Amino acid sequence: IHYLDIVDCNAGDHHKPFATNFNPEINIREVTQKGRYYENGKWIETEPHEIHKPLTYPEIGPKESYVIYHEELESLVKNFPSLRRARFWMTFSDEYLTHLRVIQNIGMARIDEVEFNGQKIVPIRFLKAVLPDPGELGENYTGQTSIGCRIRGIKDGKERTYYIYNNCSHEAAYRETGAQGVSYTTGVPATIGAMLFLQGIWKKPGVFNVEEFDPDPFMDQLNKQGLPWHELFDIDLEV
Repeated sequence: IHYLDIVDCNAGDHHKPFATNFNPEINIREVTQKGRYYENGKWIETEPHEIHKPLTYPEIGPKESYVIYHEELESLVKNFPSLRRARFWMTFSDEYLTHLRVIQNIGMARIDEVEFNGQKIVPIRFLKAVLPDPGELGENYTGQTSIGCRIRGIKDGKERTYYIYNNCSHEAAYRETGAQGVSYTTGVPATIGAMLFLQGIWKKPGVFNVEEFDPDPFMDQLNKQGLPWHELFDIDLEV
């Protein structure tokens, strides 16, 4: 594997002017921090949302996608030393980014304490209290997510491209669990990992990350537990 681009698209609609799909404090800090990606042995830092382009997602179409920092890149570049570049892309609507800019400009994304009416409060935690509860978005959520890996490298002596992805319906996730698709695509893989650990399949002395174990049992369980994956070969990866 020489080039890896993880692509994370939420093409759903929760029918709220602005809401985060999980803990607002974590979500807002994640998407407003500086971008960071790996290339030619170095970490390259970018301004927030500096690198972006439309990427086409299966069953969804083109969506503007932004390079952000996601921590799994840290271990992936160590465990796949052949990587020349590794990036993480996430989609945001213009409306979402406008709300984020306003939140930052008026100081509501601050994580330091300010004094208000004789009490110390953290602005982003106050914001969390007035935003919609992510756990209650599922009932009216429509559309789907599309999460995958776009890979370029050498297979059997030839340069190949490969795209493996899953699409998850928000409506289907809610019918099954009462949660929206972002929660579903987060929770199901973690559940499978815990199951493989308890079964002794993903277990050995020491501390390891998931990509250091045999992927086949995990991938097999994804198909069984509601997140079936699909493959595309030798296509234009757009990245």
